[in-house]
Amino acid sequence: MNPSATKPPFLVFAAPDIQEAEIKEVEACLRSGWLGTGPRVARFESDFAAYKGLDATQAAGLNSCTAALHVSMVAAGLEPGSEVITTPLTFCATINSILHADLVPVLADVDPATQNIAPEAIEAAITPRTRAILPVHFAGRPCDMDRIMAIARKHQLMVIEDCAHAVETEYRGIKAGTFGDFGCFSFYVTKNVVAGEGGMIVGRDAELVARARTLALHGMSKDAWHRFSDKGYKHYQVVECGFKYNMMDLQAAIGLHQLARVEQNWLRRRALWEMYGQALSGLPLVLPTPPEPQTRHALHLYTVRIGNTGTSPDRDTFLDNMNALGIGTGVHYQSVAEHPYYRERFGWDPDQWPNARAIGQQTVSLPISSRLTDSELQRVAEAVTQALAC
Repeated sequence: MNPSATKPPFLVFAAPDIQEAEIKEVEACLRSGWLGTGPRVARFESDFAAYKGLDATQAAGLNSCTAALHVSMVAAGLEPGSEVITTPLTFCATINSILHADLVPVLADVDPATQNIAPEAIEAAITPRTRAILPVHFAGRPCDMDRIMAIARKHQLMVIEDCAHAVETEYRGIKAGTFGDFGCFSFYVTKNVVAGEGGMIVGRDAELVARARTLALHGMSKDAWHRFSDKGYKHYQVVECGFKYNMMDLQAAIGLHQLARVEQNWLRRRALWEMYGQALSGLPLVLPTPPEPQTRHALHLYTVRIGNTGTSPDRDTFLDNMNALGIGTGVHYQSVAEHPYYRERFGWDPDQWPNARAIGQQTVSLPISSRLTDSELQRVAEAVTQALAC
């Protein structure tokens, strides 16, 4: 690589689209003196539930999607040592949340085209100890929920959806996160709805969601807002041994306005997605599979596969080339079985899940954000062409 001496600014991968409404809301939150869990969290929960077609009692704000996954499994009452089937093509948080709930992760390989967990692989992984399926809607593409829910009913399994990429995702007119017993969402800084950090748990059973909410704040029966409001002091009771997973009003202050623009931002990402398809066609890489009929892809990640044509550099060389050209990229994901901790703990061999391993060795995520301009996308496309030629 021989980049020019006068480089344009480095293009950060997945820069959040923060606007004046969020800034003003955060300032108002700071001036209110109420920074922790309070009225803005309650409003964010209500707005998010409404977006998902649920009642406000069916949603609870937390400090991360990891926390949501963890408390959903605890709230569900899955007995320690039970097996939870999930995908090997995911972030480590999916696996760690299973372990923190004192459960056993079991991997089922992905479909090479959709990169989502394959229903037939789920069926093959079921044992007498299986109690739940944890599908991940990878990159915002919905899993095959008809087949997954049929498997769950057949074997009487719980379904906990990892919707970290999938706020806007729909499958046959039904919103992701509302199929299973629980749906868990992320508002991390790179996500489609940003709160800096943050998560949400939704569920079909309001009582289980209420238990998850209690678990998320030390197992206390009242949160601080209800204890210290102008309606008088309310004593709390510790009813379970819980965790410190509650969302702050500071986070909700950002998330409220991000959620209000979620559809507008999705339309912008759809335009960028289409522009990428046109700009990158004909290059020696594999573009994302188009969304399936009767689905809505959240378009959270734009992933391409590098190094499987025999005429382009390997993936890691491509990453270095893009960095030298001033373009931030991501890898979503190296298959979890390749990480040393899991290999040593479980004796996993990545070749047991060949589709996930192959994707993990070739995948690259290109910048896609509602903040990305047309000219910045063109700059990314030109950099991809150069990086492939080196």
